[in-house]
Amino acid sequence: MNFFRFKGPVMSGLGVLLALLLVSCSTGDKDIDAGGVDGVSDTPIDFDPEGSDSNNILGLNTVNFEYDRHTLTDEMREMLDRNVEWIQNNANVTLQLEGHCDSRGSSEYNLALGERRAEAVKTYLVSRGVSADILNTISYGEEKLLSEGDTDYDHARNRRVNFVPSTSY
Repeated sequence: MNFFRFKGPVMSGLGVLLALLLVSCSTGDKDIDAGGVDGVSDTPIDFDPEGSDSNNILGLNTVNFEYDRHTLTDEMREMLDRNVEWIQNNANVTLQLEGHCDSRGSSEYNLALGERRAEAVKTYLVSRGVSADILNTISYGEEKLLSEGDTDYDHARNRRVNFVPSTSY
């Protein structure tokens, strides 16, 4: 029997199938040594996707801003100093700093303001010794409101930078 009688597209298709099979077999989950690297645990940390807005991450606090401002107050710096402590104790974590605004103003303006807020927080954290390599910034502007209302309280809750951690290895 001649196994090589197929030529052209059939052989190409079999080659692609074989390559996909080999790749899928080689990329499965691997057990990780619980000891980790340099004393950092490799055990994944289960974070709430709402980040520090969820109030389920002890030690990471959302920072709220004044209307139309991106500067940090002394109170905000104190809160961020507590976040620095948490970051230093969780060395295998990267953080996304998400800048948010209330619903007032244009979408374009709010995206820019949210970015300035996230960058202000990042700059402060780096000045306190946090590696810039583990901090990513993004602005959602007014797209991810915590409070849908139109009261001063609702607006104040929405003007924030929150921290969304993920583990990195």
